[in-house]
Amino acid sequence: MVLDKKKIGTRLLTAVVASSLIATPVMAAPSIDQLKENKAAKQSEVNSLQQELTDILSKLGELEEGLIKKGEEITQAEEDLVAAEEKEKEQYEAMKLRIKYMYEEGNSTAIETLVSAENFTDLVNKAEYVQNVHKYDREQLEEYVETKNEISDLKTTLEEDQKAMESLQAEYESKETELNTTIETKKAEVADLDVQIQAAAEAAAREAEERRRREEEARRTQEEAANNQANNGNTNSGTANNNSNNTSNNTNNNSSNSTNNGTANNEAVPPSSNSTPPANNAGAGNTSAAQTIVSAAYGQLGVPYVWGGTSPGKGLDCSGLVQYCHSVAGISIGRTSQVQGGGGKAVSSPQPGDVVCYGSHIGIYIGNGQMIHAPHTGDVVRVASVYGSPWYRRYW
Repeated sequence: MVLDKKKIGTRLLTAVVASSLIATPVMAAPSIDQLKENKAAKQSEVNSLQQELTDILSKLGELEEGLIKKGEEITQAEEDLVAAEEKEKEQYEAMKLRIKYMYEEGNSTAIETLVSAENFTDLVNKAEYVQNVHKYDREQLEEYVETKNEISDLKTTLEEDQKAMESLQAEYESKETELNTTIETKKAEVADLDVQIQAAAEAAAREAEERRRREEEARRTQEEAANNQANNGNTNSGTANNNSNNTSNNTNNNSSNSTNNGTANNEAVPPSSNSTPPANNAGAGNTSAAQTIVSAAYGQLGVPYVWGGTSPGKGLDCSGLVQYCHSVAGISIGRTSQVQGGGGKAVSSPQPGDVVCYGSHIGIYIGNGQMIHAPHTGDVVRVASVYGSPWYRRYW
């Protein structure tokens, strides 16, 4: 018998497809309850991380205050050191003049002083005077050298403390960045779950409606069969009572739902007057003040970064720069970046003159996605692109 190759090939393909269908499991879509549980778990993670971030930012605020204080102490120590060096220099010049005089005159002056004594008592007094002059010179020089050394040691100690605190700050900032990234990821996951829940809810609503329609049809069929078989009187009485109870329950439920919906609607759209009022110096939209703030920031470009620095043209830290620029516009704000980042008025669409806030860092927004800020120790006030996910506050 000659086999039909085409028929054999068709049968073989059919068998393969059938076997693959049997072996492939059908994965059920996650239920709404499962999706809600997943969302709740993700939201719980976000809340926990948010609290951890809040704690980190609080510690960063305390650390910033400590760094500013240390910076001010270092600045004062440097000024004291300069003054001590000037005094030491003056003393050194005076000593050089005295040495020069003694070299030119030799010991004749001291000898003449002693020889010119009128009596033994006068001789002792003049000898003591000469000795006291030399002793005074030596003590003054030693005093200034000691003062210089003490201030130099103080400066070294303060700088070591500053380095330790900056290292701790870098650790906190690293943790802050890590937490922010994780939170944004979790928020994205929660948002994706919201979309899934909405789609699942719509599908479930359609299934529920279809199920309710089928159940209603089945109930009507059963009622019709029961009406045909049961006593008309009893059946009608029972049916009337049931209908009366159902009507009463539906009325109560509708009334309750109406009340709840009214409350929900009132809470969902609160009047604007109930919103949290902006903090002091919350911006009234004074664009002239905003331009003054930006101009003041441009005026400090190239100024060295100094921890605790509040001296324009000499040394500024990030919050010192922001505070100074606002003061030029006649606006008084807090000293630290944490205080500045929590005051004023929150804005979502920044304008030049607004404050760019990072929790542990701060700058002046100048438009086009750029800001002027004092970055860190060893750098200067400069223009930079806004990075990361900052928030913005307005004081003008």
